[in-house]
Amino acid sequence: MIREEEEAFLRTLEKGLKRIEDIISNSSKNISGKDAFELYDTYGFPFDLTRLIASERNLVVDEAEFNSEMRKQKERSRAATAIDTEDWIVVNEGNTNEFVGYDSLETEANVLKYRKVKAKGKEAYQVVLDKTPFYAESGGQVGDTGELVVQSSKFKVIDTKKENELIIHIVDKLPSDLSGKVIAKVDATKRKHTAIHHSATHLLHAALRKVLGTHVAQKGSLVNADYLRFDFSHFSKMSEDEIRQVEEIVNEKIRENIPVVIRYLPKEEAMKTGAMALFGEKYGDVVRVVTIDPNYSIELCGGTHVGATGELGFFKITSESAIAAGVRRIEAVSGLAAEQIINEQLQQFQQIKEALKNPKDVLKALTALAEENTSLKKQVEKFEQSQLKSLSYELAQKALPLNGSNFIGEIVDVPNADALKKLAFELKQKVKNPVIALASAVNDKASVVLLFDEAISQEKNLDAAAIIKQKIAPIIKGGGGGQKTLATAGGQEISALPKVIEAVKALL
Repeated sequence: MIREEEEAFLRTLEKGLKRIEDIISNSSKNISGKDAFELYDTYGFPFDLTRLIASERNLVVDEAEFNSEMRKQKERSRAATAIDTEDWIVVNEGNTNEFVGYDSLETEANVLKYRKVKAKGKEAYQVVLDKTPFYAESGGQVGDTGELVVQSSKFKVIDTKKENELIIHIVDKLPSDLSGKVIAKVDATKRKHTAIHHSATHLLHAALRKVLGTHVAQKGSLVNADYLRFDFSHFSKMSEDEIRQVEEIVNEKIRENIPVVIRYLPKEEAMKTGAMALFGEKYGDVVRVVTIDPNYSIELCGGTHVGATGELGFFKITSESAIAAGVRRIEAVSGLAAEQIINEQLQQFQQIKEALKNPKDVLKALTALAEENTSLKKQVEKFEQSQLKSLSYELAQKALPLNGSNFIGEIVDVPNADALKKLAFELKQKVKNPVIALASAVNDKASVVLLFDEAISQEKNLDAAAIIKQKIAPIIKGGGGGQKTLATAGGQEISALPKVIEAVKALL
């Protein structure tokens, strides 16, 4: 884990150092705070390191501007998440806010209070009921959606949150009169698929500990109707075999149709059963214990679950990746979502078969196709190289002597920007003291390459990178960069390519 952390930081340094060299090459006496902030924000480059490197080059970093940019970003971040809330309007007095959603998805309730909120320019209402079947977002499980029925009018509940231990229903609009009874009704289909993924998360957690080791601990999770996401402590990428083993264990537990047993126990007693508690989570004196086979999975959990594992149907891991040093992330599907993804993959496989004219052995046909493609690419590359050499001889004859240099400025027809660069190098081998400006329309975009002889570049103070940025990029409405003797640009304005050639020629 220490090695991975070090290697990650070295990669950050490498990217940042390349960018800082570009910045320094275009700086006369200081580095702007905006550039320093870009290094910090985009590349993770520490400000102190930027300042140290700058001081070694006798440059100064504008720290005040850096701090200003940092403040602006914090303000943008706060504004993005800011919620403007009005005062609560009390409809009925009462202190109870009972959750009945473990046993029922519909209940009659009274509105205790509501308020208007505004976030990102959109208005909504937050409603508190004296009792509710709506599960509020917590423990990684998303909040329920559904509807509130008030006097035969239906109002959509778009989310359910928890604030100061209150379950808050978020709705788009409300009737003027909320004094009567309200029917609170959860979207049963969404709740079912969410519960499936929550139970699958428990099965997955236990399977990971069996396959990878007991060092595996939950570091975060997301459970919704479409998929589950599970973050866990582990020091290396999971192998294909490890992923397969985890899937096999989970699916075996699904086929066993194990009852999901939920009990309320004193915390100390629950811990004695071997129940897993999440680090950092706060638990009361009495906890909710979810058991799926006492010898397999016992966890403290407030989420909603299926009655038995057979309801999950099938489990499939869709991705495994790193999110931090020593922390991996798995995304997976179960139930109907797993069935859908398998059907999609089978349909895609069938389409591939049809595209390959339905061979008996699809893998063999794909391998043959890939080998044929590689062979054809090599032939095309040889043909292109031959064409470039022929074109370079032709262009070399057009070299124009100008003040001690040989200028070659042409608009040429090449297949890609890389070929344009290769052509420039071919010309450099054939012409003495070259100043080369080549342009082409590649994939409906303007492409330019400048290549200068080192001695001519120094003698005439020609900086290809600076010329590209200051003169060429504005002409073709694009951007570019490079080094003192070699630079490239790309842009939108193909019709301006003749002006590019003339602009470089004028410098001589």
